[in-house]
Amino acid sequence: MSEAPADLPPGAVWVEDPRDPRVRDYFQLTDVALRRVLEPQEGLYLAESDKVIRRALASGHRMRSLLLTPRWATELTELVRPALAGGIPVYVGSPGVIEEMTGFHLHRGAIAAMHRPALPGVAEVVAGARRVAVLEDVVDHTNVGAAFRSAAALGVDAVLVTPRCADPLYRRAVRVSMGTVFQVPWTRIDPWPGGVDVLREEGFTVAALALAEDAVDLDELEAGPPERLALVLGTEGDGLSPRTVESADLVVRIPMGGGVDSLNVAAASAVAFWAVRPR
Repeated sequence: MSEAPADLPPGAVWVEDPRDPRVRDYFQLTDVALRRVLEPQEGLYLAESDKVIRRALASGHRMRSLLLTPRWATELTELVRPALAGGIPVYVGSPGVIEEMTGFHLHRGAIAAMHRPALPGVAEVVAGARRVAVLEDVVDHTNVGAAFRSAAALGVDAVLVTPRCADPLYRRAVRVSMGTVFQVPWTRIDPWPGGVDVLREEGFTVAALALAEDAVDLDELEAGPPERLALVLGTEGDGLSPRTVESADLVVRIPMGGGVDSLNVAAASAVAFWAVRPR
């Protein structure tokens, strides 16, 4: 058993057992099946690194608990002190104990369990938006996080995710997005592709990014984009479903050379978002 460090913040709890029930929110985070069982019932998600935690708090999300290694427990006083003052548990453990607990090395020394907020309706999220991205069944959390980061950087006002799309608040998605999942308004659009009609009723031209004989080059859309545009990107490998492509107002392709016919969805999103960004 390791001893608690002498400079442990007053009120923080030293954790020696990686299966201590008080830190069950953090058990084996690499097991996606277990996370799916826990998160909907408990209404939580996990924010890794001090930057991501700060962005979550700045967006109004509430912390449930905080877990840190000893070094960061003393350095991140701007996170630790308010948490303790508000009665939020702050747990501290050695890097080895935390790695055994979570199943991975905590590179940035801090992770927080956050209360999951209720999702707003589609109309609320797209109100006033000029550019909206729709992620259809994108199942890789890294791609979801990367698309959110591009959306935040390149003028996309809101993101809609379909029912089978990966969770934007899953730990890896949040981390890859650098916390921009808290910056860009988002919600789930259900049913899909029936939701195309909802977007059209809200005044959006719906453009499907896909390979099709009648597709127009992205250059053409860039030259004369509609005032309100919803750009739909499809899942890895298969792309958009035929029903989605048929339902869209137009189909758009990214012109490419070198014998390459398509890009990874995260890369394609960045290219498309930049091209149609509001001027």
